[in-house]
Amino acid sequence: MGMPRPVLLATATATAALMLAPLPALAAPGADDGRSSHPVRDGGTTDSRVASTALPSAGAAALSSVGKTSLGLRKDGGYPRRTVLETLPENPADKAIKLGLAPYHALAPRLNALQELGNRVSVEVTGRSAGGHDLYLVTVTEPESAKEAAEQERMRERIENSPASAAKDKKIKESYKTPVFINNNIHGNEWEGTDAALKLIDELAKAKDSRTKKLLSTSRIILNVTANPDGRIAGTRANGNGIDLNRDFITASQPEARAIRQIAVDKQPAVMLDLHGYVNGTLIEPTTPPHGENYEYDLFLKNSYANALGMEKAVNDLGYTAEKDGVQPPVIPFRDQEEGWDDWPPIFTPQYMAFQGTVASHTIEIPMRVNNNDYNNLPVEELRRRSAINTDVAGAAMRATLDFSLDNRKTLIADQIETFRRGAAGEKQRVISEETVPGVPGIGPEDIYTTDFPRAYVIPAGDGQRSASAAARLVDHLIANDVKVEQARKSFKLAGRAYPAGSYVVDMEQAKRGLANVILDEGRDISADVSSMYDISGWSLGLLWGANVTKVQRGSLNLEGREVDAASPVGSVARGGDLKLRLDDPKEFAALNSLLAQGVKVRRTADGAAIVPSSARKKAEILADRYGVVFAATKDKGVADLRRTTVAAAVNSGELFALREMGFEVLPVSTATANAGFDWSKADALYVSTGLSHRSLNETARAALGEFLAGGAPVVALGSGGATFNTEAALLTATPVRGNGNANGVVRVVNTPGPVTGGTQPHSFVYSPIWYTALGKGVRTEQSYGGGNPLVSGHWRANEDGTGGPQAAAGQAAIVSGTAVAGAPVTLFGTEPLFRDHPKGAFAQVGRALLNRLP
Repeated sequence: MGMPRPVLLATATATAALMLAPLPALAAPGADDGRSSHPVRDGGTTDSRVASTALPSAGAAALSSVGKTSLGLRKDGGYPRRTVLETLPENPADKAIKLGLAPYHALAPRLNALQELGNRVSVEVTGRSAGGHDLYLVTVTEPESAKEAAEQERMRERIENSPASAAKDKKIKESYKTPVFINNNIHGNEWEGTDAALKLIDELAKAKDSRTKKLLSTSRIILNVTANPDGRIAGTRANGNGIDLNRDFITASQPEARAIRQIAVDKQPAVMLDLHGYVNGTLIEPTTPPHGENYEYDLFLKNSYANALGMEKAVNDLGYTAEKDGVQPPVIPFRDQEEGWDDWPPIFTPQYMAFQGTVASHTIEIPMRVNNNDYNNLPVEELRRRSAINTDVAGAAMRATLDFSLDNRKTLIADQIETFRRGAAGEKQRVISEETVPGVPGIGPEDIYTTDFPRAYVIPAGDGQRSASAAARLVDHLIANDVKVEQARKSFKLAGRAYPAGSYVVDMEQAKRGLANVILDEGRDISADVSSMYDISGWSLGLLWGANVTKVQRGSLNLEGREVDAASPVGSVARGGDLKLRLDDPKEFAALNSLLAQGVKVRRTADGAAIVPSSARKKAEILADRYGVVFAATKDKGVADLRRTTVAAAVNSGELFALREMGFEVLPVSTATANAGFDWSKADALYVSTGLSHRSLNETARAALGEFLAGGAPVVALGSGGATFNTEAALLTATPVRGNGNANGVVRVVNTPGPVTGGTQPHSFVYSPIWYTALGKGVRTEQSYGGGNPLVSGHWRANEDGTGGPQAAAGQAAIVSGTAVAGAPVTLFGTEPLFRDHPKGAFAQVGRALLNRLP
């Protein structure tokens, strides 16, 4: 994880939506610190990092091929699979060079050479990074003919799709090769896993001993050489879009995350390592509570703990000491810590892999810090000493894991099969204890987290225009995650409710039910369970992606349907008259902004929708097909013109990505750029969440901003940074009340009919929530927190003095709007509707506010 966001974009619609967006620049070293104050993990999320300028052409080229980045791995041939990788020009600015580590441009030549050492090493390209760099995957195994490889794939599919019979299959028990996946450098400035992997590949390719031959005869060792080449080159935690990839699983907004997801689906690893840094001593998962409630945790804990002990021994056997080398002994959080390093959310790579059948999965935090300030300030000799130690430690963990995988091959495969069998059979989870998980000491009530899986989820068809495109996106996302989805051929009833033909059903008696549930379920309020969390504690695509999702807890499925590999097309255009495009979904904003960019005269309705003239029908037909949106017939003439909006944005990387996903042109702005003479004439709206301090503007910059606001440009101010900007600029009279700064999760909200939140979903996301009181004359509440306890899932406690809790927020204004004295329409958000590109159903609230120019 490092310290503190495929689907393969399944349709042309989603691909085109992303193609509208230029990319932000790679961050400078040290710019990836976030707002987490976790006492152990460094850095935190990158989501508070201020974005700057656009990437060079390589980034744009990568984005234009985003629909092809997760290609799926070859299954039609044997091993080795030789790929001659393109040799790149040397890049002396690559940040790995200073550490004595392999720069990205050196990887292709080294991998080409490793393939020539014998017949064990195969290299494939699984996609391209956000910045346009190839993603290299290496498989090390004894040679397989095409027939033998096909048989391995047949057994893999049987393990997932027929686990009960696979458990009895003698051939699987004797012949199936254990897939072991080693993921490296997902945080770009945590380098050394890549170098340890290269050494390991070299050793395995050359080794002549019988144990290595047995290992490679019974295993496939799969290594993602660098999961984040953009960050490796630039020395940043994030990728070229400024996104922390180890927060992107479940949302899968980034091509690198989608590539890893496809590896998980295609390779189905039983064992997995994710190499990170830097925690001294070496931190080796399994984790502290709370534990993900959707796992088959008894199987996962048994294997992960046993492997952790082996890795701990291997690291200690290297002989590094605190006195001699500054290296502390390893730490296993499950054994050595009470809380603070949990595996609750599925956003981290190892936690996500558990839902794809991995029964031993670990974050490894190597010990010696070489990034951020240390990178900039320590002598090169010291940095290289530390990097050498880190490479040794990472290699020791890898080799111990291979020993564990070889010695426990039959158990690991049997437990993977059992994970899938329980799901397919609809069985209850096993409650962990020292009896049910022998060999793991210290299991207590604080470690027990289970869930009651429902019988099914239904994503209804034909129940509202807003949910049609959102439902299609959600269905495609489930399928890309290898969750099985059926579509009803006829209308049906389930648990007393009728659903129309075309509705989608996720039967929860399936191998990957845990993944289906972690995506669709509303989640759980764990505020009372632990005092601190590592990262977010609540998420729900079922509540936050804008689709209508029904949970069916009990009942029998009598469904006449078929399993689908993509959602049915939903885009349409009414045949006659003017057209209405509801602006409730990011795809609808992408379509609108495309029309505006083409010069189409569009008007806004009183409730925030867009009216497109009949003369633009041909353009609308193209966009309906591209984005899967509905242009309905209307006689509404609208109340004001809409215009192409370029947004001056002082925002974090996640927000910048989301704005561009909706098709807005974005000009990053900050206090520094404003003071240097920012050209406000190029902007039509202002969005502030971080990095723009009105108080710190010089006199000239303040006057230029004031002139811009006097022209009636909309202002969106979000979170603590936005609230401070509003107060300092004296825009709206509204007092921000800050909730617990560590609070986050899914909340119930009540929307007020109108152009900003009318018709949008009744749930949103908060991170360090805010609400507004003492509203001045003319200030309108657009959205309020739900009554009672508005938290649906997540972690939100009151502060020690009793303030800032969810009950204090209940009924209070979460979003307010009004007109500033300067003349600008202003919207203040206390929620996080663009958080990590995640709550898609709330994006529209920001989009509408940015378009809410006064007539």
